Amino acid sequence: MARVRLSVAERQEELLRAAVEQIEARGASAVRIADVASALGVSNALVLYHFSTKEKLVAAAFAYAAEGDLAQLRRILGRRTSAVRRLRAAVRWYAPTGQAKGWRLWIEGWAAALREPALREVARELDQQWKAELTAVIAQGAAAGEFHCPDPVSAAWRLTALLDGLAVQMTSYAGSLSRAAMLGWTDDALARELGLDREALTRQST
Repeated sequence: MARVRLSVAERQEELLRAAVEQIEARGASAVRIADVASALGVSNALVLYHFSTKEKLVAAAFAYAAEGDLAQLRRILGRRTSAVRRLRAAVRWYAPTGQAKGWRLWIEGWAAALREPALREVARELDQQWKAELTAVIAQGAAAGEFHCPDPVSAAWRLTALLDGLAVQMTSYAGSLSRAAMLGWTDDALARELGLDREALTRQST
């Protein structure tokens, strides 16, 4: 049966979805153009027509997967409710036991970015956008008097650094930390950054 003819945008999205699946299964370093082509039953030449090198395909696939979660983060942080409530919801969603991006893909991306400039630039830009979104809401809450945070930028960096580190541990050593313990640590960290005690954080975000 002949394949349905897709537009350029549709074909590229199909290739990116397949690339994400192959990277998650094989790793960013081991995945080949042929793996992506085989998964879709297309030629290597077709993949290379849209993404001229493996490095560009991997970088684009990483961005494709991460931007979907970035859009969800913006939806959470854009809700019409208090900054505390939005921040706690975002941190819990972002945490490695939540529903955020596939952490294995991110970890693969970070490792490959050490050697691949194209992926490194994509990862840096996406990371900056995550931090910027959190910084903006922390600044809004502080300005509204919900909490005290003199340096929203540093607070966002510390929070994301903690969550990224927990993700590496939870992904690499499954079962080493319970969900309850991890969420407790993230609540403690968020409360400290906002100048609240944990009970106040819970009360204001429920």
